[in-house]
Amino acid sequence: MISIDDVHEAAARIKGMVRHTPMMAADNQKDRLPGGADLMLKLELLQVTGSFKARGATNKLLSLSKDAISRGIVAASGGNHGLATARAGFLSGVPVDIFLPDNATPSKIAKLKEWNARIHVVGSVWHEANAAALELVEKTGAAYFHPFADPMVVAGQGTVALEILEQMPDVDTVLIAMGGGGLISGVATALRALKPGVRIIGIEAEGCPVLLRALEAGENRGLDRVTTSVATMACARTEDSIFDIVKATVDQIVLVSDDEMRAAAKWLWFEMGLAADLSGAAAIAALRERRIEISDGERICAIICGAGPDAL
Repeated sequence: MISIDDVHEAAARIKGMVRHTPMMAADNQKDRLPGGADLMLKLELLQVTGSFKARGATNKLLSLSKDAISRGIVAASGGNHGLATARAGFLSGVPVDIFLPDNATPSKIAKLKEWNARIHVVGSVWHEANAAALELVEKTGAAYFHPFADPMVVAGQGTVALEILEQMPDVDTVLIAMGGGGLISGVATALRALKPGVRIIGIEAEGCPVLLRALEAGENRGLDRVTTSVATMACARTEDSIFDIVKATVDQIVLVSDDEMRAAAKWLWFEMGLAADLSGAAAIAALRERRIEISDGERICAIICGAGPDAL
């Protein structure tokens, strides 16, 4: 789908439009994480609109002509991609329609309204909201911003990896939350090109193990049922292109429960002063629950991918 050249081009394109987010050492905690690893947090929750999604949506926007977006922009989202797309429309002065499942958090919906997005709540999972979004695109000719299967979006998300390697060049393991797989696909593509030996671990919700089950089956297939309440991780089926990247680049996928993510979000707030949403806390949940084998001195980067008041 994309190459490392696409990621470098995305970085140049979006420079000045998004933030170069900081890295924080996870040290001096009262409630220490298990193991003796050296843990660093990549703070994508401090990105504009509150998540890494701004990278991909901005890269997509800047790749399009004014005519291509003149009839508006449409996206379906669990919340974070919607916010990033709404910002893109706001910056361009065009209307934006965002389709959400009914488990999108009130805080995300409130922020979408602040970006002047037109909000449509359809279905209980992302693919149901997306079907309605595609109907509107067909009807109006608006530009469609796919949250994870668009090459421009994936390349934009991959710029996170460039910053990780700049800030933590000796990283051994990178932990990445997964919904549809756009973030891990972009990051893994860049990491495999620039630091092939790094261990890449994805974290899915127990109630939506879409890529883990697809890998176990040896083919891309959807889930009959999604039970997670975390809208940003509730994708019942990914795209073949994403499946192929994950299959080729990701070392392991582990699962965490919604309650474990809530506990991890509280840990991030009380120990680190970080207001992460549940997907943003997924990597910490995997560490706290010992789902990942780690070695003494291992240098781990956990991407804290989104912000939200879930633990407040």
